[in-house]
Amino acid sequence: MQVVCLLASPRVNGNSATIAHWFCDEMTQHGATVRKFMLNKLKYRGCQACMTCKTKLDHCVLKDDLTAALDAVRTADVLALATPVYYGDISSQLKGFVDRTYSYLAPDFFTAETPCRLEPGKKLVFIQTQGMDETQYDDIFPRYRAFFKFYGFRDCRLIRACEVGGPGEVGMRKDIEDQTRETARALSGK
Repeated sequence: MQVVCLLASPRVNGNSATIAHWFCDEMTQHGATVRKFMLNKLKYRGCQACMTCKTKLDHCVLKDDLTAALDAVRTADVLALATPVYYGDISSQLKGFVDRTYSYLAPDFFTAETPCRLEPGKKLVFIQTQGMDETQYDDIFPRYRAFFKFYGFRDCRLIRACEVGGPGEVGMRKDIEDQTRETARALSGK
């Protein structure tokens, strides 16, 4: 099983990264090959709305550090997106990636029976950390899950840690670690 994990916090060892590491460690223990990308260390641009991926190519025309991550998702079985909540949404690092996934869509995606160029059936793990309680920002995962379901992802799971605003706070949350490891075991079939 191939896993791609996108770490979307500017903090190398932030709360969302800690959860992602728990997830990836557990997946590795169950035989998965894991590839991680620390988005904040990559140099890339957002979608340029050039439409080349719809008119001339079947992938994004931009050649930058995000190209390897976009390509890795094509062959992945599981995509893990780990993001803190900043200003009520995913981090800008992750938003830049999401915008570039427009290149996965077929030119006629509005009317096509198969709107996405990715193989269907991939799995998504959405890791969301936030300083606020669970009544806040519960709209984020459903919005992004809708995008990825449109891309053909069939199993979309949320691991959400609330009230963990300070660096390292999630490390004290055994309940989140247990949920994370159980999610990994379930996805790996163990």
